[in-house]
Amino acid sequence: MNAPTTDQLPVVVIGAGPIGLAAAARLIERGLEPLVLEAGPSAGTAVRAWSHVRLFSPWAEVTDPAAEKLLAPTGWVRPDGAAYPTGGDWAEKYLQPLADVIGDKVRYGTQVTGVARAGRDRIVDSGRDEQPFTVHLQFADGREELLAARAVIDASGTWSTPSPLGADGLPALGEKTAAERISYQVPDLGNPAVRARYAGRRTAVIGSGASAFTALAYLADLAKEEKGTHAVWILRRGIGASTYGGGEADELPARGALGLRAKAAVEAGHASAVTGFRTQAVEREGDLLVLVAEDGRRLDPVDEVIVLTGFRPDLSFLSELRLGLDERLQAPTALAPLIDPNVHSCGTVYPHGVNELSHPEQGVYLVGMKSYGRAPTFLAMTGYEQVRSITAALAGDHEAAERVELTLPETGVCGGAGLFDDPDAAQSSEGGGCCAAPATLQIGIGTPATASGGC
Repeated sequence: MNAPTTDQLPVVVIGAGPIGLAAAARLIERGLEPLVLEAGPSAGTAVRAWSHVRLFSPWAEVTDPAAEKLLAPTGWVRPDGAAYPTGGDWAEKYLQPLADVIGDKVRYGTQVTGVARAGRDRIVDSGRDEQPFTVHLQFADGREELLAARAVIDASGTWSTPSPLGADGLPALGEKTAAERISYQVPDLGNPAVRARYAGRRTAVIGSGASAFTALAYLADLAKEEKGTHAVWILRRGIGASTYGGGEADELPARGALGLRAKAAVEAGHASAVTGFRTQAVEREGDLLVLVAEDGRRLDPVDEVIVLTGFRPDLSFLSELRLGLDERLQAPTALAPLIDPNVHSCGTVYPHGVNELSHPEQGVYLVGMKSYGRAPTFLAMTGYEQVRSITAALAGDHEAAERVELTLPETGVCGGAGLFDDPDAAQSSEGGGCCAAPATLQIGIGTPATASGGC
Protein backbone atom coordinates (compact mmCIF):
# COMPACT_ATOMS: atom_id res chain seq x y z
CA MET A 1 0.00 0.00 0.00
CA ASN A 2 1.32 3.43 -0.91
CA ALA A 3 2.00 5.88 1.93
CA PRO A 4 -0.45 8.79 2.08
CA THR A 5 0.63 12.06 0.51
CA THR A 6 1.10 15.06 2.78
CA ASP A 7 -2.28 16.50 1.72
CA GLN A 8 -3.99 13.29 2.85
CA LEU A 9 -2.59 13.53 6.36
CA PRO A 10 -4.55 15.10 9.23
CA VAL A 11 -3.98 18.55 10.64
CA VAL A 12 -2.79 17.96 14.19
CA VAL A 13 -4.26 20.33 16.78
CA ILE A 14 -2.47 20.40 20.14
CA GLY A 15 -4.90 21.04 22.99
CA ALA A 16 -8.64 20.40 23.40
CA GLY A 17 -9.41 23.77 24.94
CA PRO A 18 -11.68 26.46 23.49
CA ILE A 19 -9.35 27.47 20.64
CA GLY A 20 -8.14 23.97 19.83
CA LEU A 21 -11.67 22.61 19.55
CA ALA A 22 -12.72 25.65 17.50
CA ALA A 23 -9.83 24.90 15.14
CA ALA A 24 -11.09 21.32 14.79
CA ALA A 25 -14.62 22.55 14.06
CA ARG A 26 -13.30 24.92 11.41
CA LEU A 27 -11.23 22.17 9.81
CA ILE A 28 -14.26 19.91 9.63
CA GLU A 29 -16.26 22.76 8.11
CA ARG A 30 -13.57 23.04 5.44
CA GLY A 31 -13.52 19.33 4.69
CA LEU A 32 -10.12 18.80 6.31
CA GLU A 33 -9.37 16.08 8.84
CA PRO A 34 -8.38 17.22 12.34
CA LEU A 35 -6.65 15.19 15.02
CA VAL A 36 -6.84 16.87 18.42
CA LEU A 37 -4.26 15.79 21.00
CA GLU A 38 -5.09 16.62 24.63
CA ALA A 39 -2.70 15.86 27.47
CA GLY A 40 -5.48 15.89 30.06
CA PRO A 41 -8.31 13.40 30.63
CA SER A 42 -11.10 15.53 29.16
CA ALA A 43 -11.89 18.55 27.05
CA GLY A 44 -10.92 21.88 28.57
CA THR A 45 -8.54 20.45 31.15
CA ALA A 46 -6.97 23.85 31.83
CA VAL A 47 -10.37 25.55 31.98
CA ARG A 48 -11.53 23.02 34.55
CA ALA A 49 -8.59 24.03 36.74
CA TRP A 50 -10.43 27.31 37.34
CA SER A 51 -13.96 25.91 37.17
CA HIS A 52 -15.09 28.14 40.06
CA VAL A 53 -14.24 31.26 38.06
CA ARG A 54 -16.83 33.19 36.04
CA LEU A 55 -15.73 34.64 32.72
CA PHE A 56 -16.03 38.38 32.15
CA SER A 57 -17.27 37.72 28.61
CA PRO A 58 -20.83 36.39 28.12
CA TRP A 59 -21.81 33.17 26.38
CA ALA A 60 -22.38 35.05 23.12
CA GLU A 61 -18.65 35.84 22.95
CA VAL A 62 -17.13 32.53 24.05
CA THR A 63 -18.61 30.07 21.56
CA ASP A 64 -17.35 29.68 18.01
CA PRO A 65 -19.87 29.85 15.12
CA ALA A 66 -18.51 26.76 13.35
CA ALA A 67 -18.62 24.84 16.62
CA GLU A 68 -22.24 25.86 17.14
CA LYS A 69 -23.12 24.53 13.68
CA LEU A 70 -21.43 21.25 14.50
CA LEU A 71 -23.36 21.00 17.77
CA ALA A 72 -26.77 22.02 16.43
CA PRO A 73 -27.82 18.59 15.02
CA THR A 74 -27.35 17.08 18.51
CA GLY A 75 -30.03 19.37 19.93
CA TRP A 76 -27.46 21.55 21.70
CA VAL A 77 -28.66 25.08 22.37
CA ARG A 78 -26.28 27.80 23.44
CA PRO A 79 -27.10 29.11 26.92
CA ASP A 80 -28.41 32.65 27.31
CA GLY A 81 -26.00 34.78 25.30
CA ALA A 82 -26.06 37.57 27.88
CA ALA A 83 -25.21 35.26 30.81
CA TYR A 84 -21.66 34.82 32.12
CA PRO A 85 -20.51 31.18 32.38
CA THR A 86 -18.07 29.87 34.94
CA GLY A 87 -15.08 27.89 33.76
CA GLY A 88 -16.97 24.78 34.83
CA ASP A 89 -19.99 25.82 32.78
CA TRP A 90 -17.82 26.49 29.75
CA ALA A 91 -16.23 23.06 29.96
CA GLU A 92 -19.35 21.03 30.71
CA LYS A 93 -21.95 22.87 28.61
CA TYR A 94 -19.84 23.66 25.55
CA LEU A 95 -16.31 22.25 25.36
CA GLN A 96 -17.06 18.64 26.32
CA PRO A 97 -20.19 18.40 24.12
CA LEU A 98 -18.15 19.82 21.24
CA ALA A 99 -15.35 17.31 21.79
CA ASP A 100 -17.91 14.51 21.98
CA VAL A 101 -19.32 15.53 18.58
CA ILE A 102 -15.85 15.55 17.07
CA GLY A 103 -15.54 12.05 18.50
CA ASP A 104 -12.50 9.86 17.95
CA LYS A 105 -10.68 12.77 16.33
CA VAL A 106 -10.00 13.93 19.89
CA ARG A 107 -7.45 11.84 21.81
CA TYR A 108 -7.04 12.33 25.58
CA GLY A 109 -4.09 11.51 27.80
CA THR A 110 -1.78 12.25 24.90
CA GLN A 111 1.28 14.38 25.65
CA VAL A 112 3.08 15.95 22.69
CA THR A 113 6.80 15.78 23.40
CA GLY A 114 8.14 17.04 20.09
CA VAL A 115 7.26 18.32 16.62
CA ALA A 116 9.66 18.30 13.67
CA ARG A 117 9.91 17.79 9.91
CA ALA A 118 10.20 14.18 8.83
CA GLY A 119 13.88 13.36 8.38
CA ARG A 120 14.94 16.99 8.85
CA ASP A 121 16.26 18.65 11.98
CA ARG A 122 16.07 22.44 12.11
CA ILE A 123 19.43 22.82 10.34
CA VAL A 124 18.53 21.02 7.10
CA ASP A 125 17.18 23.09 4.19
CA SER A 126 16.95 20.52 1.43
CA GLY A 127 13.39 19.40 0.69
CA ARG A 128 12.18 20.71 4.01
CA ASP A 129 8.85 22.19 2.98
CA GLU A 130 7.87 19.04 1.08
CA GLN A 131 8.17 16.84 4.16
CA PRO A 132 5.24 16.19 6.52
CA PHE A 133 5.50 17.01 10.20
CA THR A 134 6.35 14.30 12.70
CA VAL A 135 4.57 14.58 16.04
CA HIS A 136 6.10 12.65 18.94
CA LEU A 137 3.70 11.45 21.63
CA GLN A 138 4.03 9.94 25.08
CA PHE A 139 1.34 8.31 27.23
CA ALA A 140 0.97 7.89 30.98
CA ASP A 141 2.13 4.27 30.82
CA GLY A 142 5.37 5.32 29.12
CA ARG A 143 4.36 4.24 25.61
CA GLU A 144 5.53 6.42 22.74
CA GLU A 145 4.04 6.99 19.31
CA LEU A 146 4.97 8.88 16.18
CA LEU A 147 2.36 10.58 13.99
CA ALA A 148 2.59 12.30 10.62
CA ALA A 149 0.72 15.55 9.95
CA ARG A 150 0.22 17.94 7.05
CA ALA A 151 0.13 20.94 9.41
CA VAL A 152 0.26 21.62 13.14
CA ILE A 153 -1.91 24.08 15.08
CA ASP A 154 -0.56 24.50 18.61
CA ALA A 155 -3.38 25.60 20.92
CA SER A 156 -1.79 24.21 24.08
CA GLY A 157 -2.06 27.51 25.93
CA THR A 158 0.14 28.76 28.77
CA TRP A 159 -1.75 27.66 31.90
CA SER A 160 0.85 25.04 32.83
CA THR A 161 3.72 27.54 32.84
CA PRO A 162 2.98 30.45 35.21
CA SER A 163 5.66 33.08 35.61
CA PRO A 164 7.68 32.86 38.84
CA LEU A 165 7.95 35.22 41.79
CA GLY A 166 11.38 36.63 40.97
CA ALA A 167 11.27 40.10 39.44
CA ASP A 168 14.02 39.15 36.97
CA GLY A 169 11.77 36.50 35.40
CA LEU A 170 13.48 33.61 37.18
CA PRO A 171 12.41 31.91 40.41
CA ALA A 172 13.36 33.98 43.45
CA LEU A 173 15.99 32.53 45.75
CA GLY A 174 14.18 30.13 48.05
CA GLU A 175 11.00 30.08 45.94
CA LYS A 176 11.30 26.41 45.06
CA THR A 177 12.03 25.28 48.62
CA ALA A 178 9.01 27.23 49.90
CA ALA A 179 6.74 25.76 47.21
CA GLU A 180 4.24 24.29 49.71
CA ARG A 181 3.37 27.83 50.87
CA ILE A 182 3.24 29.42 47.40
CA SER A 183 0.34 29.24 44.94
CA TYR A 184 0.22 30.45 41.34
CA GLN A 185 -3.53 30.72 40.84
CA VAL A 186 -6.50 32.51 42.35
CA PRO A 187 -7.71 30.43 45.30
CA ASP A 188 -11.12 28.81 45.34
CA LEU A 189 -12.30 29.93 48.78
CA GLY A 190 -15.50 27.97 48.30
CA ASN A 191 -13.39 24.86 48.90
CA PRO A 192 -13.17 24.29 52.70
CA ALA A 193 -9.56 23.09 52.55
CA VAL A 194 -8.47 26.10 50.52
CA ARG A 195 -10.45 28.47 52.73
CA ALA A 196 -8.70 27.07 55.82
CA ARG A 197 -5.33 27.75 54.22
CA TYR A 198 -5.98 31.51 54.09
CA ALA A 199 -8.51 32.19 56.87
CA GLY A 200 -7.06 34.25 59.70
CA ARG A 201 -3.70 34.53 57.98
CA ARG A 202 -1.54 37.10 56.23
CA THR A 203 -1.15 36.45 52.52
CA ALA A 204 1.14 38.23 50.08
CA VAL A 205 -0.44 38.74 46.63
CA ILE A 206 2.06 39.58 43.88
CA GLY A 207 0.81 40.99 40.58
CA SER A 208 -1.14 43.90 39.13
CA GLY A 209 -3.54 42.33 36.66
CA ALA A 210 -7.05 40.92 36.80
CA SER A 211 -5.94 37.82 38.67
CA ALA A 212 -4.38 39.90 41.44
CA PHE A 213 -7.55 41.99 41.65
CA THR A 214 -9.50 38.78 42.05
CA ALA A 215 -7.34 37.40 44.82
CA LEU A 216 -7.55 40.69 46.73
CA ALA A 217 -11.34 40.68 46.45
CA TYR A 218 -11.53 37.06 47.59
CA LEU A 219 -9.37 37.71 50.61
CA ALA A 220 -11.25 40.92 51.46
CA ASP A 221 -14.52 39.01 51.61
CA LEU A 222 -12.85 36.33 53.72
CA ALA A 223 -11.52 39.02 56.07
CA LYS A 224 -15.08 40.15 56.78
CA GLU A 225 -15.85 36.70 58.15
CA GLU A 226 -12.51 35.50 59.53
CA LYS A 227 -10.68 37.79 61.94
CA GLY A 228 -6.97 38.18 61.21
CA THR A 229 -7.25 37.63 57.48
CA HIS A 230 -5.21 40.24 55.64
CA ALA A 231 -3.66 40.62 52.19
CA VAL A 232 -0.36 42.33 51.43
CA TRP A 233 -0.54 43.48 47.83
CA ILE A 234 2.93 43.67 46.29
CA LEU A 235 3.39 45.73 43.13
CA ARG A 236 6.60 46.12 41.18
CA ARG A 237 5.47 49.61 40.22
CA GLY A 238 3.71 52.49 41.90
CA ILE A 239 -0.01 53.19 42.21
CA GLY A 240 -1.41 55.59 39.65
CA ALA A 241 -4.64 56.50 37.91
CA SER A 242 -4.63 53.30 35.83
CA THR A 243 -3.63 50.87 38.58
CA TYR A 244 -7.16 49.58 39.12
CA GLY A 245 -8.03 49.15 35.45
CA GLY A 246 -10.83 50.64 33.38
CA GLY A 247 -13.60 50.65 35.98
CA GLU A 248 -16.84 52.08 34.64
CA ALA A 249 -15.11 53.09 31.37
CA ASP A 250 -14.54 49.45 30.41
CA GLU A 251 -16.84 48.21 27.65
CA LEU A 252 -16.86 44.82 29.37
CA PRO A 253 -18.54 45.79 32.67
CA ALA A 254 -17.55 42.60 34.45
CA ARG A 255 -13.90 43.23 33.62
CA GLY A 256 -14.06 46.85 34.77
CA ALA A 257 -15.57 45.80 38.08
CA LEU A 258 -12.49 43.75 38.96
CA GLY A 259 -10.29 46.75 39.62
CA LEU A 260 -13.02 48.48 41.59
CA ARG A 261 -13.24 45.46 43.89
CA ALA A 262 -9.48 45.55 44.48
CA LYS A 263 -9.59 49.27 45.19
CA ALA A 264 -12.38 48.74 47.70
CA ALA A 265 -10.32 46.04 49.45
CA VAL A 266 -7.43 48.45 49.92
CA GLU A 267 -9.62 51.35 51.02
CA ALA A 268 -11.41 49.15 53.57
CA GLY A 269 -8.09 48.09 55.09
CA HIS A 270 -8.46 44.43 54.15
CA ALA A 271 -5.37 44.76 51.97
CA SER A 272 -2.28 46.95 52.22
CA ALA A 273 -0.22 47.89 49.18
CA VAL A 274 3.56 47.74 48.94
CA THR A 275 4.86 49.52 45.83
CA GLY A 276 8.10 49.39 43.89
CA PHE A 277 8.92 46.00 45.43
CA ARG A 278 10.81 43.64 43.14
CA THR A 279 11.21 40.30 44.86
CA GLN A 280 14.64 38.69 44.87
CA ALA A 281 14.39 36.09 47.64
CA VAL A 282 12.02 34.16 49.90
CA GLU A 283 13.37 33.43 53.37
CA ARG A 284 11.91 31.32 56.15
CA GLU A 285 11.28 32.69 59.59
CA GLY A 286 9.95 29.75 61.55
CA ASP A 287 6.70 28.73 59.88
CA LEU A 288 6.43 32.09 58.09
CA LEU A 289 7.89 33.49 54.88
CA VAL A 290 9.75 36.78 54.45
CA LEU A 291 10.00 38.39 51.02
CA VAL A 292 13.20 40.30 50.26
CA ALA A 293 13.43 42.90 47.49
CA GLU A 294 16.31 43.66 45.16
CA ASP A 295 16.91 46.90 47.09
CA GLY A 296 17.23 45.00 50.37
CA ARG A 297 13.80 45.78 51.80
CA ARG A 298 12.28 42.99 53.87
CA LEU A 299 8.53 42.67 54.36
CA ASP A 300 6.89 41.57 57.57
CA PRO A 301 6.43 37.79 57.64
CA VAL A 302 3.43 36.25 55.87
CA ASP A 303 1.80 32.84 56.08
CA GLU A 304 1.14 32.34 52.39
CA VAL A 305 2.16 33.79 49.02
CA ILE A 306 0.01 33.97 45.89
CA VAL A 307 2.05 34.69 42.75
CA LEU A 308 -0.03 36.10 39.89
CA THR A 309 2.63 37.46 37.56
CA GLY A 310 1.33 36.16 34.26
CA PHE A 311 2.11 33.14 32.10
CA ARG A 312 4.61 32.18 29.45
CA PRO A 313 4.58 29.65 26.57
CA ASP A 314 6.28 26.25 26.72
CA LEU A 315 8.28 26.14 23.50
CA SER A 316 10.48 23.19 24.44
CA PHE A 317 8.71 20.60 22.29
CA LEU A 318 8.90 22.90 19.24
CA SER A 319 12.68 23.27 19.37
CA GLU A 320 13.28 21.54 16.00
CA LEU A 321 10.96 23.89 14.15
CA ARG A 322 11.94 27.22 12.66
CA LEU A 323 9.76 29.65 14.55
CA GLY A 324 9.86 33.41 14.10
CA LEU A 325 9.30 34.78 17.60
CA ASP A 326 9.66 38.23 19.08
CA GLU A 327 12.62 38.31 21.46
CA ARG A 328 10.61 40.00 24.22
CA LEU A 329 7.09 38.58 24.10
CA GLN A 330 7.87 35.17 22.57
CA ALA A 331 4.94 35.78 20.21
CA PRO A 332 5.05 35.50 16.40
CA THR A 333 7.20 38.32 15.03
CA ALA A 334 4.46 39.96 12.97
CA LEU A 335 1.92 39.69 15.79
CA ALA A 336 4.07 41.03 18.63
CA PRO A 337 3.77 44.76 17.81
CA LEU A 338 -0.01 44.40 17.69
CA ILE A 339 -0.31 42.87 21.17
CA ASP A 340 2.51 44.56 23.07
CA PRO A 341 1.02 45.25 26.54
CA ASN A 342 3.12 48.40 26.79
CA VAL A 343 0.88 49.82 24.06
CA HIS A 344 -2.23 47.67 23.64
CA SER A 345 -5.17 46.44 25.66
CA CYS A 346 -7.48 43.57 24.71
CA GLY A 347 -9.64 46.04 22.79
CA THR A 348 -6.88 47.84 20.90
CA VAL A 349 -5.34 44.67 19.47
CA TYR A 350 -5.84 44.70 15.72
CA PRO A 351 -7.76 41.60 14.59
CA HIS A 352 -5.33 39.24 12.96
CA GLY A 353 -5.06 35.93 11.17
CA VAL A 354 -2.81 33.68 9.15
CA ASN A 355 -0.46 36.42 7.94
CA GLU A 356 0.49 37.53 11.44
CA LEU A 357 0.63 33.96 12.76
CA SER A 358 2.85 32.40 10.09
CA HIS A 359 6.43 31.31 10.77
CA PRO A 360 9.48 30.58 8.64
CA GLU A 361 8.42 26.94 9.12
CA GLN A 362 5.44 26.73 6.78
CA GLY A 363 2.38 24.92 8.10
CA VAL A 364 2.90 25.41 11.84
CA TYR A 365 0.85 27.92 13.83
CA LEU A 366 0.70 28.97 17.46
CA VAL A 367 -2.82 30.09 18.31
CA GLY A 368 -4.85 31.22 21.31
CA MET A 369 -3.04 32.22 24.48
CA LYS A 370 0.15 30.58 23.24
CA SER A 371 0.28 32.88 20.24
CA TYR A 372 0.42 35.86 22.61
CA GLY A 373 3.58 34.59 24.29
CA ARG A 374 3.93 36.59 27.50
CA ALA A 375 1.35 39.24 26.59
CA PRO A 376 -1.76 39.09 28.83
CA THR A 377 -4.24 40.75 26.47
CA PHE A 378 -5.86 37.70 24.85
CA LEU A 379 -9.62 37.24 24.39
CA ALA A 380 -11.42 34.06 23.25
CA MET A 381 -12.98 35.95 20.35
CA THR A 382 -9.48 36.70 19.07
CA GLY A 383 -8.56 33.03 19.12
CA TYR A 384 -11.68 32.01 17.24
CA GLU A 385 -10.85 34.52 14.52
CA GLN A 386 -7.27 33.25 14.37
CA VAL A 387 -8.29 29.67 13.63
CA ARG A 388 -10.97 30.75 11.16
CA SER A 389 -8.31 32.50 9.10
CA ILE A 390 -5.71 29.72 9.44
CA THR A 391 -8.07 26.92 8.45
CA ALA A 392 -9.26 28.92 5.45
CA ALA A 393 -5.64 29.24 4.34
CA LEU A 394 -5.02 25.52 4.83
CA ALA A 395 -8.06 24.82 2.66
CA GLY A 396 -6.72 27.10 -0.07
CA ASP A 397 -9.35 29.82 0.41
CA HIS A 398 -6.92 32.71 0.61
CA GLU A 399 -9.59 35.37 0.13
CA ALA A 400 -11.37 34.21 3.28
CA ALA A 401 -8.06 33.87 5.12
CA GLU A 402 -7.26 37.53 4.39
CA ARG A 403 -10.72 38.75 5.38
CA VAL A 404 -10.33 39.27 9.12
CA GLU A 405 -13.39 40.82 10.74
CA LEU A 406 -13.54 41.32 14.47
CA THR A 407 -14.34 44.24 16.80
CA LEU A 408 -13.10 43.99 20.36
CA PRO A 409 -14.32 45.94 23.40
CA GLU A 410 -12.11 48.71 24.80
CA THR A 411 -10.90 48.67 28.39
CA GLY A 412 -11.05 52.42 28.81
CA VAL A 413 -7.50 52.76 30.14
CA CYS A 414 -5.07 50.28 28.71
CA GLY A 415 -4.00 51.91 25.48
CA GLY A 416 -0.72 53.78 25.20
CA ALA A 417 2.08 54.52 27.60
CA GLY A 418 -0.32 55.46 30.38
CA LEU A 419 -0.76 51.79 31.16
CA PHE A 420 2.41 51.89 33.23
CA ASP A 421 3.65 54.36 35.81
CA ASP A 422 7.34 54.08 35.02
CA PRO A 423 9.52 52.70 32.23
CA ASP A 424 10.99 49.92 34.37
CA ALA A 425 7.55 48.64 35.28
CA ALA A 426 6.57 48.61 31.63
CA GLN A 427 9.12 45.86 31.09
CA SER A 428 7.86 43.69 33.92
CA SER A 429 5.68 40.64 33.41
CA GLU A 430 3.22 40.81 36.26
CA GLY A 431 -0.02 40.58 34.39
CA GLY A 432 -0.16 44.34 33.96
CA GLY A 433 -2.40 44.14 30.93
CA CYS A 434 -6.16 43.93 31.04
CA CYS A 435 -6.82 40.31 30.34
CA ALA A 436 -4.48 38.12 32.32
CA ALA A 437 -5.36 34.71 33.74
CA PRO A 438 -8.77 33.79 35.15
CA ALA A 439 -9.97 36.36 37.65
CA THR A 440 -12.94 37.08 39.84
CA LEU A 441 -15.65 39.73 39.54
CA GLN A 442 -17.82 39.72 42.64
CA ILE A 443 -17.06 37.12 45.21
CA GLY A 444 -19.30 35.69 47.84
CA ILE A 445 -17.47 32.98 49.74
CA GLY A 446 -18.96 29.63 48.79
CA THR A 447 -20.88 31.08 45.83
CA PRO A 448 -18.22 32.73 43.69
CA ALA A 449 -19.33 35.03 40.90
CA THR A 450 -16.15 35.42 38.97
CA ALA A 451 -14.54 36.56 35.74
CA SER A 452 -11.87 35.16 33.48
CA GLY A 453 -9.15 37.53 32.43
CA GLY A 454 -8.46 35.38 29.42
CA CYS A 455 -11.92 35.85 27.93
